[in-house]
Amino acid sequence: MSRYTKRILRKILRFIINLFNLGIPLKIVLLLLIVFTGTAIGVTYSRVMNSVGGKDEYEEASRYIELKNIIVDNYIGEADRDKMADSAAAAMVACLSDKWSYYMSADEYSTYQLYSSDEYANIGISLKKKDSGGFEIISVNNDSVAAKAGLSPGMVIQSIDGVKVSDMNIDEVRTLIRSKMNTSFVIGLNGNNTVTIDCSSTYQSSVNYRLEKTMAGYVQIYDFDAGTAQDAIDAIEDLLFKDAESLVIDLRGNSGGLYSEAAQLLDYLLPNYDMFIEVDNKGKEKVYSSDGMCIDLPTVVMINSGTYGCSEIFAKVLQEYNKATILGEQSMGNVQSQETFDLDDGAAIRLSTKMYLTAMRTDISNIGVTPDIIIYNSDPSTVGTTSGTTGGQEGTASTSEDEQLMEALRYLS
Repeated sequence: MSRYTKRILRKILRFIINLFNLGIPLKIVLLLLIVFTGTAIGVTYSRVMNSVGGKDEYEEASRYIELKNIIVDNYIGEADRDKMADSAAAAMVACLSDKWSYYMSADEYSTYQLYSSDEYANIGISLKKKDSGGFEIISVNNDSVAAKAGLSPGMVIQSIDGVKVSDMNIDEVRTLIRSKMNTSFVIGLNGNNTVTIDCSSTYQSSVNYRLEKTMAGYVQIYDFDAGTAQDAIDAIEDLLFKDAESLVIDLRGNSGGLYSEAAQLLDYLLPNYDMFIEVDNKGKEKVYSSDGMCIDLPTVVMINSGTYGCSEIFAKVLQEYNKATILGEQSMGNVQSQETFDLDDGAAIRLSTKMYLTAMRTDISNIGVTPDIIIYNSDPSTVGTTSGTTGGQEGTASTSEDEQLMEALRYLS
């Protein structure tokens, strides 16, 4: 019997005794008892419903408890309640049929947190959200820009470049930090203290480029972190200055990054178009559009199974507008954004909360981009190698072991 039920029964008994002590007739006592009991039951029911979220949620919880109790009471072997709870939670997420969403037990989440803290290695800190809304610094890597700026464990971050982080989750803060990685920015701490983080001295470009002997400009983009779009635009401008007649944009192994960076580079390559659409879990849409200024060169975009995120959207948008030929292998199909939600018992759920569609409303999540020209490298380790294509007396445009790149150069020639 629950403590609420015991408390209600005691109150009812005390109420009845008091009525009889006052000399009230039995039928009135019974009537008042019915009213009082009905009210108490109604209040208790309402409290229970509110605590679980409503009638439907209460029935779902009751079904789970009923099933668990039947197993515990009747199964011939040993039933581990914790394992059953973890399995039930994992099954709830698995039924979404989204391979990017998953459940983590408390132990798995602890391991994940240790792993994901490395995502802050560029400035050298790992973070944990506090109940107060700030983000506590758990550790600071030696000789990192964070350490040089004076950040230390125990400090609580309240803002980044004036943007308050109290209503953000860990993924949103990570993205915000990631967007500042080629600049100097200010971190606001408790007590109105501030620290300036200078990442400009440690910034490494994600772009590599050269002019091939076929007069094609080769631009390799490793990811779309902060500064990538401008670096790629500067590279293409330099190649145009050197009289490049076409472009090869290599996105093989590109792990994605900031969709705003992909949008900036698409804007440079496209006329006045809607490029792609961000859709949140409420159906709210944000449209990324380009202006009227663009370049117009024959272009090949290379992709493979290691291409995912905004690099996939980048390739698909150019393909749909017939602004580039896509060459290589089927891409990953991860064009959704995920967030991590902590549970009270130390477990967590990694859940897709945003999706990205092309302007033609094509959803490539879990599918990926299909190249116009499908070709595989015999040796995947040769990606990006163009021995003999950029100089030397013996060099020709057909001597590289990177078969995909050679096919792109032949296509453009």
